[in-house]
Amino acid sequence: MKVEIYSDVVCPWCYIGKRRFEKALAAFPGAADVEVVYRPFQLNPAASTAGEPSAEVYERKFGRPAQSIFAPLTEAAAAEGITFRMDDAVATNTFTAHRLIHFAARHGQDRQSAVKEGLLAHYFTDGGHLGDHAALTGIAVAAGLDRAEVTAFLDSQDGVAEVRAELAEAAELGIGSVPTFVFDGHYAVQGAQSPELLLEVMTKIAAGTAAEPADA
Repeated sequence: MKVEIYSDVVCPWCYIGKRRFEKALAAFPGAADVEVVYRPFQLNPAASTAGEPSAEVYERKFGRPAQSIFAPLTEAAAAEGITFRMDDAVATNTFTAHRLIHFAARHGQDRQSAVKEGLLAHYFTDGGHLGDHAALTGIAVAAGLDRAEVTAFLDSQDGVAEVRAELAEAAELGIGSVPTFVFDGHYAVQGAQSPELLLEVMTKIAAGTAAEPADA
């Protein structure tokens, strides 16, 4: 079974959804045969690469105090064992971070998942800047990638065309919200659904009893 997860690294529900999916996968008897691939999606492709406090971005977008938005998100994250410090987060354009995730996939799904986790933690927990090449390199190295290779990659145009193509493909597929989980290129589940629901979907697909995609 192949699971493609469309998400952004500055999306709080994508981090929560990642953890819930991992719980579902751990409980799935056929987990060893599941291929997990993280696909790019940008909530704000026009975001500046300079970075600005995420609180300002949320207040500008929703027209209310950021804390009224952050509080329930922080609570939901804590229930999944994740620490959110969204007041410290630096909002920035995520294209380069997605390039790094793409690069990590060349070294296997475990490396890709580790880089994805590192990027999410850097933003939501550490208040880091996801456009900082030094920080991105450190995250990749911590995930087991070679420092020199990562540095050369980030300093090049490698992966730019590929990530742009994947972003365009997501748009063509009609993916407009994240996280979106696509199972075997056929069944789509949107949102940070519960581990129980995700496990049920995988179990039914494996057994050949899944509902048609419109009902998934």
